[in-house]
Amino acid sequence: MRARRLHATSLGSGAELPRSDLIAALTPAEARALLYEWTFWARPNQSPPNGEWRVWLVLAGRGFGKTRTGAEMIRARVTARTAHRLALVAPTAGDARDVMVEGESGILAISPPWERPRYEPSKRRLTWPNGAIATLFSADEPERLRGPQHDAAWCDELASWRHPEAWDMLMFGLRLGGDPRVVVTTTPRTTSLIRGLIADPTVIVTRGTTYENRANLASAFFGQIIRKYQGTRLGRQELEAELLEDVPGALWNRGMLEGLRVRAAPPLTRVVVAIDPAASSTERADETGIIVAGKDAGGRGWVLADASGRYQPTEWAKTAVSAYRAHRADRIVAEVNNGGDMVEATLRVIEPNAPFSAVRASRGKVTRAEPIAALYEQGRVHHLGVFPELEDQMCAFTADAHGNVLTRSAGYSPDRVDALVWALTDLLVDAMPAEGIYEVYRQLSGQLAGIGKRDS
Repeated sequence: MRARRLHATSLGSGAELPRSDLIAALTPAEARALLYEWTFWARPNQSPPNGEWRVWLVLAGRGFGKTRTGAEMIRARVTARTAHRLALVAPTAGDARDVMVEGESGILAISPPWERPRYEPSKRRLTWPNGAIATLFSADEPERLRGPQHDAAWCDELASWRHPEAWDMLMFGLRLGGDPRVVVTTTPRTTSLIRGLIADPTVIVTRGTTYENRANLASAFFGQIIRKYQGTRLGRQELEAELLEDVPGALWNRGMLEGLRVRAAPPLTRVVVAIDPAASSTERADETGIIVAGKDAGGRGWVLADASGRYQPTEWAKTAVSAYRAHRADRIVAEVNNGGDMVEATLRVIEPNAPFSAVRASRGKVTRAEPIAALYEQGRVHHLGVFPELEDQMCAFTADAHGNVLTRSAGYSPDRVDALVWALTDLLVDAMPAEGIYEVYRQLSGQLAGIGKRDS
């Protein structure tokens, strides 16, 4: 088509025409077609790498255009008839539907009418006019990827997958055709899976920042979000797409958590839902931490779920009660320093009969967290899957010389960690005899050695 010829002219050597002049020279039909000509609009690091490759890892900040990049990669493979059976994998089934398929930059939105696939939500399937079929998968259900075969795949937000084995199941099935390929689009987090892909010499890694796509993002986003997070540790990860290493002096580190991660939990003798309510519910308010944890017969702790987020009071109450019911918990534990009796009253509106315990913070966050960090050091707490936001907070949880927590300097308040500490304190620390607690402390070196005496 003429639009493509003009595009080729714009990319050639010599006197190239500005894009605005090229667009002005098009007929209405050509201009409409150009809207879907991704090679014209894509930035260089949004285009698939040249040569032979199997995995293309796009590590980029929020708003970079990762979704569009992944969707266009899938569209290009289908249009060229190099892919006929495809897999679309997201952290959850809802993410696959809402982002990868129906999102503003998803497959349906970026496909021209004459190429647009038919979407059948009940079958989790997209079917293109040329017969290519893509199936939607949730990384929360890795077993569904055991068996199906594919010749192309798109994995979105891989760093947030709760069950990394979903990646293994996908790769075992990526065996159709002569050139099976997968594109991974994700904001970076320091997980063993992401680090392994970066270290793999056969993986093509493309990096990008939020700032590269500034022209296509709302000015309010830059006015508020950039101002709040620019220069912070969280901003370096979410905006500049840095893969951040462990924070010196943090109570937890990535290696520790990876070593304590499991795929299944044993029968549990007790389960609690712990809540650290936010003091307000404005847009800039802290999160409400909601963590589900359990204890087994051997006295080990198991982190089962993280339902934290920014909620109105009735919303966090509904979320906590939903978690209480889903996990058949024995009790809801909530900090009441900021809300007092209103915290319990809010919960009672949703679930009048749930067993409830109010806890008050009489010591600082670091002092409360240190015994829990000691239990992790002892290998007595396990994570059932991956909890990216919680683990980010844990691995940035540091204190200054006076024992004041420093995680706010990283761009957030450690509300998820607070809820985790309340849950595991109720399950493990409060249930231990005093000498048991001090024995845990004594087995740690340096920093934790004197906690028992200092807090007695």
